[in-house]
Amino acid sequence: MSHTTEETRAPEQTGRTQLGKPKGFATLARAQWKAFIRDKQILFWMLAFPLAFLLLFGVLNGSSGDAPKTEMTQVGSVQFVDRMPADAKKQWDELFEVTKTSDRDAALAKLKKGDTDAVLEQTGGGLVLHYSSADQVRAATVQGTVSSFVDRSNLAIAGVKPAVSLQAQPVEDASLKPIQYLTPGLLGFALAMGGTFGGAMTLVNWRKTKLLRRMRLTPTNTWDLVASRVVVSMVIAVLQFVLFIAVAMAVFGLKLTGSWYMALPLALCGMLVFMAIGLIAGSVSKSEEAASGLANLIVLPMSFLGGAFIPLDFAPEWLKTVANFLPMGHLTEGMLDVMVRGEGPTAALMPMAILLAFAAAFTLIAAKIFRWED
Repeated sequence: MSHTTEETRAPEQTGRTQLGKPKGFATLARAQWKAFIRDKQILFWMLAFPLAFLLLFGVLNGSSGDAPKTEMTQVGSVQFVDRMPADAKKQWDELFEVTKTSDRDAALAKLKKGDTDAVLEQTGGGLVLHYSSADQVRAATVQGTVSSFVDRSNLAIAGVKPAVSLQAQPVEDASLKPIQYLTPGLLGFALAMGGTFGGAMTLVNWRKTKLLRRMRLTPTNTWDLVASRVVVSMVIAVLQFVLFIAVAMAVFGLKLTGSWYMALPLALCGMLVFMAIGLIAGSVSKSEEAASGLANLIVLPMSFLGGAFIPLDFAPEWLKTVANFLPMGHLTEGMLDVMVRGEGPTAALMPMAILLAFAAAFTLIAAKIFRWED
């Protein structure tokens, strides 16, 4: 009797395992996609929050590539400015937004508060330029610009023709706008938010609602769960990529040039990394609040250190070294190469290889520490 029962169950279990794996994978993928489009919190962190950063940075940096004027307060009459030749006066007006006042103390107080960039006055035959040491970059810019006008004026008075002239030209296209530099980094930030929050929050929610416990009673294994998450994450990455590019083009005039299309496979590789990080965060977190906090703790510092918000070109050497050990650094630099710097499609291959190595390592860790239930 017992023998007959065992013989009867064996084929049922075997058939269930053989037929259940592909079906289980598809079911998991559909379930994760439905969870994504229904969960408003995940949608916010994946789409709305990163897009808000794009709009904020885009507005702050302006939609054109023109540098903002330096605000200068002029105290009393400054004959040096009033007697400038027409061409020099035109350049002066293009560089400085001048406000005139007769109250010297009020002008200096305004400078100390940061409400103006410089105060200019003339005493006898000399000029006095007041600046604030609080912003050393702005102070150096103002001093250098005013000094160049003074030097040119002195040469003109002496009747000396300059032996050497300087013409500065950017290596990038003249139409290049700040949004060209902002988009790659902020897209990387969006991918990090989407992959990390999506993986972590979904996993914790499924464990909390006992869905993972029910899955455990089926032929589904850890790799089925990871593979289904990969498929959903790839779809989300494409959605984020298209949405970001469309908004940047429509609102701020982003131009797609060179090998920009290689940014998409870079984005997919980046999403694999952040998805794996999200699965790790979800495996060690016992609540959605803990998962959200841990994801923020990972994504925000990595984004700042990896050049998502501030280009690494101007970063100190130690920060560039740190960025080499972060997936975000390789993602943003790779996308800058193909979207801004005019590099060919092969420039994306090395960052992609490094990102895939990160993804493989983090996925193995996620599978190792994965828990079906608390």
